[in-house]
Amino acid sequence: MVDENAGTDSFAVRHHFLIRRLHSLAGLVPVGVFLTFHLLLNSTIVAGPDAFQFGVDQIHKIEALGILELVEVFGIFVPLAFHAILGVKIWLSGEPNALAYRDGSNIRYTLQRLTGVAAFLFIMLHLWQMHWLGAPFGGGFFDPQYAAASAAEVMKPTWVGLVYAVGTLCAVFHFANGIWTSLITWGITVGPRSQRIAGYACTAFGIMLGLAGLAAVRGFKTLETEPFPAETQASTAVVDHEMGLTE
Repeated sequence: MVDENAGTDSFAVRHHFLIRRLHSLAGLVPVGVFLTFHLLLNSTIVAGPDAFQFGVDQIHKIEALGILELVEVFGIFVPLAFHAILGVKIWLSGEPNALAYRDGSNIRYTLQRLTGVAAFLFIMLHLWQMHWLGAPFGGGFFDPQYAAASAAEVMKPTWVGLVYAVGTLCAVFHFANGIWTSLITWGITVGPRSQRIAGYACTAFGIMLGLAGLAAVRGFKTLETEPFPAETQASTAVVDHEMGLTE
């Protein structure tokens, strides 16, 4: 007997399994790996401005090859946009969680969605403030030549430090909890014991990464910066004015 509905389902319905796996993979490999690297790099500020500057300089060596923007756009931003948009769609569609009937799963499911939205909004603010993409919109205050000082200038207001601390913790929880659920989704941790062990490991990883992120926030907030070179002072004053740092 021929199913009259065959072929009428949307692409998303027909390829639901593949799309969900790609959504999970995008959050883990390009985005999650970059988040880990980014927070660990930022945490080097606790060792001083020179240590942080060294790390930034290594990244911007790629710029000399003319591929840094391509790597950022297609290696980070496109996967991030795919993961975020599909994540919101999954949440709004009200699709049931595969772990809905296990202890604590509803709380983790809700926190995963809420922290995902919070992390995405934080990332948008961060990109506007620190990245070249924000420059056309009055942002882009980070200067890779004066990495520590320019980042510290952005972090001066109290509200910025609070937002960065909360946003960082939301991003870390979303990633660490996402690793745990992905291990189940991909069939790597099947039994309760393996899931419990993975939970401990993901919790430890999340705590470590969260502490690194908070250390970075505190490091930039407490950094005593030296005056910028004369040719940079004018742009710094503009930054202060546009961000409302001047009294």
